Amino acid sequence: MTNRVQLMDEMNRLHHDILLMGTKVEENLRKALQALRAEDIELAAEIKADDEIVNALQLKIEDQVAILIATQAPVARDLRELVTVFKVTDNLERAGDHAVHLAKIVKKVAGEPAFRQASHLERMAEIGSEMVRGAVQSYLNRDAEEARRVAALDDGIDREHKALVQETLAFMKGHPDDVERASRLIKVSGFLERLGDHMTNVCEAVVFMVEGRHVELND
Repeated sequence: MTNRVQLMDEMNRLHHDILLMGTKVEENLRKALQALRAEDIELAAEIKADDEIVNALQLKIEDQVAILIATQAPVARDLRELVTVFKVTDNLERAGDHAVHLAKIVKKVAGEPAFRQASHLERMAEIGSEMVRGAVQSYLNRDAEEARRVAALDDGIDREHKALVQETLAFMKGHPDDVERASRLIKVSGFLERLGDHMTNVCEAVVFMVEGRHVELND
């Protein structure tokens, strides 16, 4: 087996694991959203365990990449892709953490009167799920234009976050007894807002991988 063929075989394995990692992050985010809607504490608890799978995949993938760089001496395009993998897995892992943060709030709000502002969290999580899926696919397909399209979705998350913060602050002024509960919404919204930023980072890395130049998307 030539070095080139061996490298391609290893890259295919990496792609499989990256797809698995991205799918698990997206699944956790959707499960966290479902748990929030249904106030399902048991489902929310599952997400923490599932996040350990994400963390393990990150370590496995990055170890594989380090070995390939050390043993295959990749150059140019191949090296750019391998370097990009580190950015993809790092940002996916962080996005997975934010799914956990969303799940953690379920236990705190279960049984309490719902805030209408929480609808913004649902829309943010829905957009975030689409961004996770699209960012991973843009990497696997080496599609810079798809990466740009996905990154643009972050504007929707930012709008929802801004609206939630404004509405929640206004609510808190008239309901001082609910300040602590309401502040949780702002905190969780901030986590989801950063999730969008992490997926934008992945998209920027994909553009670099494909085009060989650094860009700032959604600046």
